[in-house]
Amino acid sequence: MTTEDYKKLSDSIPKDPGVYRFYDKEETILYVGKAKNLKNRLSSYFGNKKHQAHKTRTMVKNADHIDYTIVQTETDALLLEATMIKKYQPRYNVMLKDGKTYSYICIKKERFPRVSATRQVIKDGSTYFGPYTSKYNTNIILDLIKKLFQLRTCTLNLNENAIDAGKYKVCLEYHIKNCKGPCENLESEKEYNQKIEQVKNILRGNFKPVKDYLQSEMEHYAELMKFEEAQLLKDKFQVFVNYQSKSTVVHTSIKDLDAFSIASDEKHAYINYLKIINGAIINSDTVEIEKKLDEEDREILEFAIPAIREKFNSIAPEIAVPIEIDFVDPEVLITIPKRGDKRHVIELSEKNVKYFLFQKKREALNKIKRQTPAERILKTLQSDLQMDKIPFHIECFDNSNIQGTNPVASCVVFKNAKPSKRDYRKFNIKTVIGPDDFASMEEVVGRRYRRLVSEGESLPDLIIIDGGKGQLSSTVKILKELKILDKVTVIGIAKKLEEIFFPDDPIPLYINKKSESLVLIQQARNEAHRFAITFHRNQRSKNALGTELTNIEGIGIKTSEKLLKKYKSVSRIKELAETEIADIVGNSAAKKIVTYFEKQAINEKVNEN
Repeated sequence: MTTEDYKKLSDSIPKDPGVYRFYDKEETILYVGKAKNLKNRLSSYFGNKKHQAHKTRTMVKNADHIDYTIVQTETDALLLEATMIKKYQPRYNVMLKDGKTYSYICIKKERFPRVSATRQVIKDGSTYFGPYTSKYNTNIILDLIKKLFQLRTCTLNLNENAIDAGKYKVCLEYHIKNCKGPCENLESEKEYNQKIEQVKNILRGNFKPVKDYLQSEMEHYAELMKFEEAQLLKDKFQVFVNYQSKSTVVHTSIKDLDAFSIASDEKHAYINYLKIINGAIINSDTVEIEKKLDEEDREILEFAIPAIREKFNSIAPEIAVPIEIDFVDPEVLITIPKRGDKRHVIELSEKNVKYFLFQKKREALNKIKRQTPAERILKTLQSDLQMDKIPFHIECFDNSNIQGTNPVASCVVFKNAKPSKRDYRKFNIKTVIGPDDFASMEEVVGRRYRRLVSEGESLPDLIIIDGGKGQLSSTVKILKELKILDKVTVIGIAKKLEEIFFPDDPIPLYINKKSESLVLIQQARNEAHRFAITFHRNQRSKNALGTELTNIEGIGIKTSEKLLKKYKSVSRIKELAETEIADIVGNSAAKKIVTYFEKQAINEKVNEN
């Protein structure tokens, strides 16, 4: 979509809050955004593009039209934007990278509920806690529950009638004191459910009721003179206290809080989440978000927080963040703590996310060190040109028509960052009269890729055109006609300032002069130029020689030069015997030459008669 297209509809765009969508020609949504003022926000896409990221310019360029929805308030805009992004998953909107399957702790909906770990949440009425990002932590919690409460693990259907009828017998778990035998009515449903309530308190982070429960049970057994059971409960109480002390890392004055912090680089943002209940961190996670345009940290947080809260089933009434954000739910309190316990929570979250970012950078550095030079260069080129895939297959074109004569062109091929000379191609310009670089480039590129498409050959990942915007426009025109423009990346490189041009983008890209990717582009450009110049010189030499010898099939320039160097003229060569010619150029070439001149002599006699 061009600036001129936008100007035609800009007067009709309101200044109200709303949600806007960029669509391509196939009516696919490319991007969804919210705005306090629709007119001002949309105008920013078509103003000074020099300060926009390349991906933003690409998105606008690929857009065919804009649609928008007016809403009452900014809150409505935030809510509608989040809903549309989730529903349509537009290409240029940020998305959470979340390929992991987290574990949950399930309290089964049944008589005498079982407690177990699972990776699937089934809507069967059971209660699920989580997700837990660490399987190790999940096992620690389950082990604690097992030590504190003797819960059943069997799959028996413990309905009242079956138990009263004596259908079941206690198993080994009862004898080793891991279960109190509800299957034989040795434990009442009321007593069992009291323990389940304490399990829920632990999983919610409500530790005080659990301590009170264990304390009262311990005192109860002591009053009954059951000192052995009381001692067992005392040991369990100490296990629980130790667990709580490890879990409580903030002040107990904080009741129910979600804390978020963010760190970002050019391509990614990382958001750390801490869930705090009654002074204890009961969940922590860091998610990665891939930036699609030039999103600010505030925008990314506004997008990610609702998604993370939904994933972790959080209904915390307060959210702590390091920067100001707009939030959809007016009932949730947003705080930016400057001091005190909540500020310490944010600092802890920031420490986590910064360390996570450091780890990511170190992993990336180690990965680069393990790469071959070719892999490193191609990935740098992919990054510099913001390509979707690594350009393993590159083709570069150049024209040559010195002094306007013998126009030719070349196509050189690089595979895995190295010249593949057997794939080089040279072209005589056939349809263009005079020195016209633009038309010549259109002809050559068309001939090259028309043939590849018809033969079912693979297309290059990157096409480099030696020239500026004119040659690039000619190339884009023919690639559109062949319907392959969307399957390749094409750029032009202008010689003077080594400017990289993209289709329909007047602002060139300047790659660092020391960058390995620019060196590779220059190498391909120089090789295409060398190959074209060599071919052009050969064509000029052949035409300049101007002798009958070069018209003989199978006789080239070098053979002609050998004979003319010795005998000075074609007329003297005509008089030579075949053996004399063979001494200089070989039997095969000598026979062709003698046969040609004999036929020529016969034709001349026929014409005379």
